[in-house]
Amino acid sequence: MNERGDVPGGDSEELGATVAALTADDIAPARRRQLLTRLVGQARARGLGDLFKPRSAVRWMVDTVTEVAPHVPIRDLATLRRHFPDLDDEALADRLVRNASRATAGVGAAGGGVAAVEWAVTPTLLSAPVLLAAETIAVVAIELKLIGELNEIYGVALPEGRGQRAVALVHAWATQRGVNPMMPGAGVGAVLGTAARRELRDTLLRRFGRNLTTLGPFLTGAAVAGYLNRRATRSLGDQVRDDLRRKRRELPAPKRALPGSS
Repeated sequence: MNERGDVPGGDSEELGATVAALTADDIAPARRRQLLTRLVGQARARGLGDLFKPRSAVRWMVDTVTEVAPHVPIRDLATLRRHFPDLDDEALADRLVRNASRATAGVGAAGGGVAAVEWAVTPTLLSAPVLLAAETIAVVAIELKLIGELNEIYGVALPEGRGQRAVALVHAWATQRGVNPMMPGAGVGAVLGTAARRELRDTLLRRFGRNLTTLGPFLTGAAVAGYLNRRATRSLGDQVRDDLRRKRRELPAPKRALPGSS
């Protein structure tokens, strides 16, 4: 058991598996609601009381994002080509941004649906902070996947290894940029102990505040949360693509073999 009282291994793996499932391109609304409800339950088991304090809630989300980031499935370029044949780079990037926007909108709608049920059950307020945190984590995971796969399309290499890749993706998400290929390798704790941790915290805080719309009465919360999630994810995708296009132009051209060389 670690300092936070979490059981290592199984607890983290189960949480990561739930979040990974939520990042899939095409999930039926009932399945997404089921997964989000499971995520809420897992979040409850990891310290409900702390989520009533804003600073503790954001700290919890920072820790949880770094914990689930290595579990986010990133398809390499060859896999993306198989899944989306006959699309050039820009059309493929368009499709990924569209799919991710739909997925985060679906999370907002699912969160609103869960909230609509929760409001009819007492004690409702015990669930609200956990639902908001769970929805925020799910949205971040979908956007981490989007950033990773956009990097694959635009030829900006991701670091080797799940841990190093997770660090780079979390930093990219916090700064709303593509992965920095020149970023020195470091562990999650080391990177997030610097300015990158503050950037992640501040970005998460903005997302957490936006997700308050989930708690709107009845299904109005679902509609608004879905719209805001879709818009924010599309904006993120556009910013990351612009940055990756610039990075690709700045990358050195591959060396060509000299005539007659073996």
